[in-house]
Amino acid sequence: MPASRRDLLTSLFSAATLSVAGCAAPPARGPKALHIEPDALARAFAPVAARARPGKLNVGVAVLDGQGQWCADETGLYPLQSVFKAPLAAAVLALVDAGQLRLNDRVRIADEDREPWTSRLSDAVAAAPGRILDLPVADLIALAVQESDNVAADVLMRRIGGPGALTAWLVAHGVNGMRIDRYEREAQPEIAGLGAFRPEWRDRAAWIAARDSLPPAPREAAAAAYLDDSRDTSTAPAALAFLKALALGQLLKPESTALMLRLMTATSLGPHRLLAGLPPGTVLAHKTGTSATVLGITPATNDVGLVTLPDGRRFAVVALLKGSTGTEAQREALIAEGARTIVSTLG
Repeated sequence: MPASRRDLLTSLFSAATLSVAGCAAPPARGPKALHIEPDALARAFAPVAARARPGKLNVGVAVLDGQGQWCADETGLYPLQSVFKAPLAAAVLALVDAGQLRLNDRVRIADEDREPWTSRLSDAVAAAPGRILDLPVADLIALAVQESDNVAADVLMRRIGGPGALTAWLVAHGVNGMRIDRYEREAQPEIAGLGAFRPEWRDRAAWIAARDSLPPAPREAAAAAYLDDSRDTSTAPAALAFLKALALGQLLKPESTALMLRLMTATSLGPHRLLAGLPPGTVLAHKTGTSATVLGITPATNDVGLVTLPDGRRFAVVALLKGSTGTEAQREALIAEGARTIVSTLG
């Protein structure tokens, strides 16, 4: 490999791998039991949900070392956005566990793979000689989970057989009610009201110009349709089921489970969401998801994760906020308050 390309990979991608290697796994479980008081939690959460209106905030919690689960809304569908990248990474690691893929297998990413949304990988490809990079699967997983890199996610999605294959894998592992239907380059233009992805939109400036040139009426209509769409959504119980199966080693071998938890813990995304509502010293392995704000409405602001409290008690938690008119700070504060409410009511 040319020295210039080695330097590029070292400077752009080694940080994710190194941060995973240096991050301690969540502490071992403690002897204390954790109990959910559904009535107390429902009463405490009601004023938080009221403050989220006209948006709808849903939170859910599930005990890991025992029984017990509660969701404010058991059946509602909530847009996943980048939350899907956690089950995507798990499905890729399942192929590694099965010997069908190796973490050091290299994947070629070319100019046609670039996308204008969150993606350090897209920028790296644009700057690479010949606009081509060859990266190991491990780096793509780290970028997708830790940085929500959309190009890495779409490349990995193709590797496992597409969105339908990911949904089928979830169902096969008992996760019903979470569905992934589209690649990022399919979903994001449709959500914005622009239809199918166009090659010129690989350039971010061209994408922004196309998006902003659309009149308000079709943009509002597209955002409203997205909120009513069952595609790329999850119920809160389904999100909890995925998290619980991951934490209990029901999806992956121990080494892959540990890798997923380290990646989800090492991310720098969402520090003002769930983590901000948890006690100091808590370990949170989580994945965020956020849509663009369209004319003052944000269809999705999410955070889901696995919590290990300082005393060793563990639980899965989801916070899904849809259709919010709040600012980013207000939306994140609501999620943090949801987490704080859960902890305050645990027995």
